[in-house]
Amino acid sequence: MTECPYCGNRLRKRAPDLEREGDEIKVRESGRERRRRQKQIRKAERAESLPKRRPRLRAVRSFDVGTRPVATISVLLASAVLLILQRAVPWSGSEVGAITGPVESEFWRYLAAPFVYTDLGALIVTGVAIAILGSAVEGRIGSLATVTLIIACGSGGMLAADAAAGLGLDDFLVAAGGNGVALGLLGAWLMLWRAEARSGIAEPLDVTGVGVIAIVLLMLPLVESSADPIAGVVGGLLGALLGLGAGARISASN
Repeated sequence: MTECPYCGNRLRKRAPDLEREGDEIKVRESGRERRRRQKQIRKAERAESLPKRRPRLRAVRSFDVGTRPVATISVLLASAVLLILQRAVPWSGSEVGAITGPVESEFWRYLAAPFVYTDLGALIVTGVAIAILGSAVEGRIGSLATVTLIIACGSGGMLAADAAAGLGLDDFLVAAGGNGVALGLLGAWLMLWRAEARSGIAEPLDVTGVGVIAIVLLMLPLVESSADPIAGVVGGLLGALLGLGAGARISASN
């Protein structure tokens, strides 16, 4: 029995049914309540048995400068400064590092040419691709590794273009710009995404966006004379190879 706190009338309330389980006395459950409780217990046990999902796959960084893509920004700034100097001094593309003809003993051009642009449009198109892909790669392998990858893809592509010209595949080599760098970053990012996909934690792949970037970069030599197709393709292959190695290392560390 209990009383209403407002009117004072006595109210009758039926006590719940009790049952004994061993030495304990518990409230008797209906069949529906028992099945619901058992279902919740099985669901909780199943959730505990599954491996915990990691929010993002990352490599152990040997050089960490924060969340900003410092390496990617630095590469784009260097290219922009070289283009401004060509217009302001003025300097020719060859004077700041572009490859025009046989390289011979000027080996520094292999390192400088990927960051030299003779046209603002080429810098914008290639720079957008480098900004998008470079940030994604740098967020996974770190700034120092990204700088190494960029230099390897860019200089490796220029070296391959010069070697092809030496074999007679090109009458007069003119090579500059970062189409090899951009394609290398694309190849590396695809390999890193592949490693994440194997671990089951990769984000959905935007096939359309990746395809558009690849087509634009591969077709760039048709409208830009300084963008060498051999440098671009070789840079992309080098990036994919380096990305494959980085992806294997990331998978092993996780």
